[in-house]
Amino acid sequence: MSHQYSSQNLETLAIHAGNTADPLTGAVVPPIYQVSTYKQDGVGGLRGGYEYSRSANPTRTALEENLAALEGGRRGLAFASGLAAEDCLLRTLLEPGDHVVIPNDAYGGTFRLFAKVVARWGVEWSVADTSDPAQVRAALTDKTKLIWVETPSNPLLGITDIAALAEVARNSSARLVVDNTFASPYLQQPIALGADLVVHSLTKYMGGHSDVVGGALVAADAEVGEELAYHQNAMGAIAGPFDSWLVLRGIKTLPVRMDRHSENAGRVAEMLTRHPKVSEVLYPGLPDHPGHEVAAKQMKAFGGMVSFRVEGGEEAAVEVCNRARLFTLGESLGGVESLIEHPGRMTHASVAGSALEVPADLVRLSVGLEAIDDLLADLQQALGR
Repeated sequence: MSHQYSSQNLETLAIHAGNTADPLTGAVVPPIYQVSTYKQDGVGGLRGGYEYSRSANPTRTALEENLAALEGGRRGLAFASGLAAEDCLLRTLLEPGDHVVIPNDAYGGTFRLFAKVVARWGVEWSVADTSDPAQVRAALTDKTKLIWVETPSNPLLGITDIAALAEVARNSSARLVVDNTFASPYLQQPIALGADLVVHSLTKYMGGHSDVVGGALVAADAEVGEELAYHQNAMGAIAGPFDSWLVLRGIKTLPVRMDRHSENAGRVAEMLTRHPKVSEVLYPGLPDHPGHEVAAKQMKAFGGMVSFRVEGGEEAAVEVCNRARLFTLGESLGGVESLIEHPGRMTHASVAGSALEVPADLVRLSVGLEAIDDLLADLQQALGR
């Protein structure tokens, strides 16, 4: 790590880790090194180890050091998208004949990567309810190399006990991978709870402004980190310098944003539980959520994502999405603005007909940073008073 201080407080790390002042000018923000190649001082004489920006770029290095510090890992790596990060992880750590346990409510793109891409190369997978360690244990085979977890999950907001599954992984030959996109490292620290690897879509809360696409891996083990870095370079789906700079810029305000996202989402969830046209609210901050106690134990707050089911079924749910005004109808999540979507027809269409199919009456909200009264009023008019 290049940061010159001892603080482990995430609010401090978010601003300073990887962000050393530019030695030439004193610029307090790492410059955008929009460069493909670097002058060598004699053959093989690299300045700072830089030779070609696929292999390494100073702006990306700053982001990768920041990511490692935030997640408490030994190595951070930044990619062109969350799925590019996942692809690198799978092709680094798996070979034909290996087996992976995936959640029964995984993100549709992750499911598609396993079912339609990786499976073609002889990697087997099976589905388990990761909120139940016994089910995960039962799904393991002698060829299981990875246990894949999302917590909170997308879009059903399921909660998995990371420490419990870390113990399951330790007692097998599997590594535990945690997709920490919904929580962010500010709310949840998977490596401290025993995870081997953390995955992020940096597009979401880390970038935080709906203006960049990116992905990340953080490895708890330095040797695994080196393997991943080798494949990152060999495969080439790296984060560009401007994208890296945008994510670094977003991360500086991650703690204050996550506090407000969580506060607003809690108010939204509470209102929805009282609405006659809502049959169920899925939010781990609600005391009756089945994962509430685990979430309270392993998360600092409950995050900005809320899902709910609408009385009247699929068409009624689609109508709510169409009537929203302040909540923008769109895919993705984690930006400063509030978004609304119908997972069955939008982000999770790829799991239709599978074991991961989501309810047709489900609506997913990414609760933003707007005034809470305006958000509540918009949802009430969208649902119909």
